[in-house]
Amino acid sequence: MPSPLFPLADSADKPVIWTVSVSRLADLLRDITLEYDDMASIEPINLGFDDAVRHIRERMATERCDAVIAAGSNAAYLKGRLSVPVVTAKASGFDVMQALARARRVSQRIGVITYQKQLPGLSDFSATFGCQIEQRTYVTEEDARDQINELKAAGIKAIVGAGLITDLADEAGMTGIFVYSAASIRQAFDDALDLARLSQRESNRNRRSVVQDTLRAKHGLNDLRGESSAMEALRLSVVLYAKSTATVLIQGETGSGKELVAQAIHRECPRNQAANRPFVAINCGAIAESLLESELFGHEDGAFTGARRGGHAGLFEAANGGTLFLDEIGEMPLMLQTRLLRVLEEREVVRVGGTRPIAIHVRIISATHCDLDERVRAGRFRADLFYRLAVLRLTVPPLRERPSDLTLLAEWSLKNALAALGARSHLNLHAEVAACAPLLANHDWPGNVRELRNLTERLALFLADQPLQALTPNFMLLVAPELARATRGPALPAAAPAVTLEASESTAQTLARFNGKRDAAAHYLGISRTTLWRKLRTENTDR
Repeated sequence: MPSPLFPLADSADKPVIWTVSVSRLADLLRDITLEYDDMASIEPINLGFDDAVRHIRERMATERCDAVIAAGSNAAYLKGRLSVPVVTAKASGFDVMQALARARRVSQRIGVITYQKQLPGLSDFSATFGCQIEQRTYVTEEDARDQINELKAAGIKAIVGAGLITDLADEAGMTGIFVYSAASIRQAFDDALDLARLSQRESNRNRRSVVQDTLRAKHGLNDLRGESSAMEALRLSVVLYAKSTATVLIQGETGSGKELVAQAIHRECPRNQAANRPFVAINCGAIAESLLESELFGHEDGAFTGARRGGHAGLFEAANGGTLFLDEIGEMPLMLQTRLLRVLEEREVVRVGGTRPIAIHVRIISATHCDLDERVRAGRFRADLFYRLAVLRLTVPPLRERPSDLTLLAEWSLKNALAALGARSHLNLHAEVAACAPLLANHDWPGNVRELRNLTERLALFLADQPLQALTPNFMLLVAPELARATRGPALPAAAPAVTLEASESTAQTLARFNGKRDAAAHYLGISRTTLWRKLRTENTDR
């Protein structure tokens, strides 16, 4: 019987169901599988417990499975260890009655062994049919074996239970009565189909949402923040390059914002703004070589072991009409460099395992933190591909080369981080960040803007937890001790902060920063109002 909740699936979209059993249940599952062959792709796994978990986890790294069917202790074991839904085949009350009736023909005394919990209502059956029923439970296989041996020693000859129990009973020379019926297994298949199709619908809905989100450039020219001449020149280049459809090579250190620049070029292009064309990004250094080819060019059904059923469109096809951003292009294997060059020259892609060329119209923007010129000389990157990718070139300046942007970026990033935590920014945040500027400028920022953003997120967490805490250089050093290890300028004493407010300005200047508000100035300096007054009087006296 097909599932009542959903219509039959097309062959390409059939739910994938695996049945797991190491007992006589496997035979019943195999027989019922034939009835559902046109509704789902069903495969038996003749393993149990740890072996089944290990096998399923390994396969799910490259294959799809929508539901698993198992029974008894095996099902309970799988449920807590697999991410895929596990449907437990359950014996109905009628199944139990039938099994007990069959056992009654073998012996007046019957043993019933169930996983963890006893079956209710057996005492009524015992009184009605005039047979003695010994009920036991088990957790592990060894536990089940002990229960069977005890019942055998007590003179019981028939045991009712699931597959593991009946197999062990047969081994002990007793009669094992299998409790599951074909109707119960059909119900498990129906439940698995319903669950798989619900999961498929939800997965497809989420996938569409993720794809739509992924295929959209979220950042534009306004996100390239900074008032330095280097950033102004970068923004001018972005606007200029957006007018062209030529390939762009973006060079810059890790964390400098290369993808941000790529998105801005895409967004500034007039045709992309009008048509909302896709922007697709992939990090060529973060995906295994064996998978990168399939991700970029797609694959046909059955192209390789673990290939997605029905085939898979690659990122070139997904980006058709828009922009494909190849991050860390310098990490692309030579073999794939050859395929990429052909795609750029022919403007068509052939899926892995396929023969049919698919026409594409994609703008390529690539990025790298390494010296591609050097890699070309070393034979690690194809020269012809390099010149194909680098028709237009630009370099994102590292943060240490634009120190005038540090304070602006830190304040903006900190405000965003506080807002994300639902915390309010200090009224004097601008002054507080400005007071920390020398400390920030002393650091070399090897992680560039990403490192600065990480620092402000850390600061925001502590400031949100301590609303009365001012952002002082000393506090910043407590939260980010790495700033004390100066990478430029004279070495800093380990026991002292790189910059302290008292060393850099007078108390009167501090008070002026806070518009004469003594409470705010005292709180900022970490002293009382009385101490602040004394410092002011001492400074005036010294003059």
